[in-house]
Amino acid sequence: MKTILYATDYSKNSVAALKYAHKMSEQLGTRLVIAHVFEYPTILGLEGLDKPFPHLEKDAFKHHRSKLEKFCTEHMGNALEGPNIQLEAVKNKSVLDGIIATADEWHAYLIVVGVKGESGLREAIMGSTTKHLIEKAPCPILAIPTDASYNTIKTIVYGTDFENEDIYALRKLAEMAKHFDAEIKVVHITTKKELDKANEMEGFKNLLQQKVEYERMEFVHLVSESIFDALRNYLGEVGADMVVLLEREKKGVFKKWFHRDLVKKMESYGNIPLLSFRGSNHQIFYFKKAL
Repeated sequence: MKTILYATDYSKNSVAALKYAHKMSEQLGTRLVIAHVFEYPTILGLEGLDKPFPHLEKDAFKHHRSKLEKFCTEHMGNALEGPNIQLEAVKNKSVLDGIIATADEWHAYLIVVGVKGESGLREAIMGSTTKHLIEKAPCPILAIPTDASYNTIKTIVYGTDFENEDIYALRKLAEMAKHFDAEIKVVHITTKKELDKANEMEGFKNLLQQKVEYERMEFVHLVSESIFDALRNYLGEVGADMVVLLEREKKGVFKKWFHRDLVKKMESYGNIPLLSFRGSNHQIFYFKKAL
């Protein structure tokens, strides 16, 4: 069974992500692992000993497991008793390392985290934990704004720069989209100075259609002097349920499309979830692994 991993810090920013992850796992028929990473306190002078007080460690796991269960019960009610839900209290000195270790353990194909709704995309790009997860996690990251609510995913917008990594990411995205019978809108945005690059769209489209077997894909070229305004307006026009970007090793969409000056404007961004792929991960995604 495939696994969605949801990581929480118990903040209000993570509640919408919990509900979203649960509904999404139900619709996809996946296991949902709900995790909280805690740091087990080190006792001065005993740092080098291996579990000097095992009963304290056991009590710590019990405490955090109970706290996690209480948080989930408060926001999920009886749904927590579902057969495909697993709670995990994870001990690690690093929240980032704890999430990644749990994703590896469960072979997660998706990690869901919450971000501040009022500046969701900015936090997803610039927030340290989410940013590092995008850079290091073995699977895509889905960032959910505080005010987002789950609706069946029907329209997915994918921003492309016509790179080979886009093909791998879109192949994996199509596997997800099939479950929802969702349309993928592959969007490229250029300024007037870059109109010559628009000619690459047709070649990229032909190549993609050879590599990805999914009929519900539309290719869109937008021209604007403001990448941010063009994307924001387009997401609203098509009623996007999810926006997807690929973080490339050499020239990431984040670096090109969302310069810090543009990122500041994202405070007016809506409540659309952001799915982030990492280009160098295209060979190790777990989408097709059944456990």
